[in-house]
Parts: sequence; C-alpha cells; structure tokens
Amino acid sequence: MDLTLVIPAKLEKESLPQVLRELKKYNYKCIIVLEKNDTETIQAINNFDCEILYQKNLGYGSALIEGINATTTKYFCIFNADGSFKPEEIKGMMQELIHNKFDYVFGSRYQKGSKSDDDTLVTLVGNYFFTFFGKIFFNLNITDILYTFVIGKTESAKKLNLKQKDFTFCVELPIKAKRLNQKMTSYTSHERSRIAGSKKVNAFKDGFYILIYLFKIFFRKEK
Repeated sequence: MDLTLVIPAKLEKESLPQVLRELKKYNYKCIIVLEKNDTETIQAINNFDCEILYQKNLGYGSALIEGINATTTKYFCIFNADGSFKPEEIKGMMQELIHNKFDYVFGSRYQKGSKSDDDTLVTLVGNYFFTFFGKIFFNLNITDILYTFVIGKTESAKKLNLKQKDFTFCVELPIKAKRLNQKMTSYTSHERSRIAGSKKVNAFKDGFYILIYLFKIFFRKEK
C-alpha cells in the first residue's frame, strides 16, 4: 500500500513500542516525528523498522507538518503514538478515500457506530462545539473536527501551506482544504483509551487557542 503513517511522539516511551508492535503485521511505512532530546522514547523504539524524523520546530502541529512534508508515498495517515487509534480501521478509510475520490477521510467519534473510550464531559462538549462552529462558519461536512485520525492524499496536503505549530493544526487542515475545494468525508471510528502516559492536550488552554485561531482565520480569510 502506497501509504505512510506519520506518528508524532512526545514522551511516549511506554505507549509507542506497543503501537509499533501492533502495526507490524500491517507492514505500513512509518515516520516517527519527535524531539531530538526525547532520548527515552528514541531508545524505546531502537529495534523497530521505522524512520525517525527529528523536529526542527516544537509543537504537535510542527511535528505533523514536517512529517507530511517528508512523506514520499501517495497517501499519508496521521496516527497517534498513544494507542488510541485502531490500525484495522486504516484499510476501510483508504477504501473510502480511493473509491470515492476524496482528498481526505477524517475519523469520527461522533457519528452512528462510533465511540470513544477516552472522552470526558469537557472534551465531548468542546468537540461538539468546534465541529458545529466549523460547519456553520466554514461549511465543513465532517463530524469530528478535533480528531486527528486522518488519511489523505499527500499531494493535496502539501498544497495547503500549513503553518500552525500547536493543536490548532487540527482545525487548520480541514478549513484550508475546504477553501481549496478539496473533498473530504468522515469515517466511523472507535477511539481507545491511551495505553500509558498522560495526555499532551490541555482542554481549556488548547481549546482557547483553537477558538482564537478560528476567529482569526474567519475574519482575515487567511490562507
């Protein structure tokens, strides 16, 4: 399969080896994007056959942008290092992408047949709010704007001029794709609980930054 998994990893020495073991049977190409000083995570994955890309800039968004830019396969998949994504869903997402000629397929925890083992009331309400915001103000037709289980055409993503270095990347990608008339859809997904470690997202702080970015990109028509 002409696909690369872009896996951002920060302090994931416990989770990432288990994720890579689970992925091994699928034989996907993987790019692990992390900070050069994250030596414990680097050592934990020494024996796995994957490419390691050291971030030039800090932040979740930076890791994904640099990983996508380094991808040479026709398709990419953003895949978490914490074990929350199910690799068996990739095949169905790829089929949806290719057969229906989409540019992106976004995993969703909030449509029929979907579920999340990791949501809290705060993140649930926040996700619904931002997804509704995206639908009303940007005409987005996806049902879970903050879930970054995404498969897409590498060529399409490289046209977006993605810039957001933090978690605002989550909304930047679909909004800029929509403005370029790129096609996208949602796909039923089951989010598992993370294997180990702690979340890197601060629901209130990152939610505030995302809201500011949404207003900024709406009123300034930023591209």
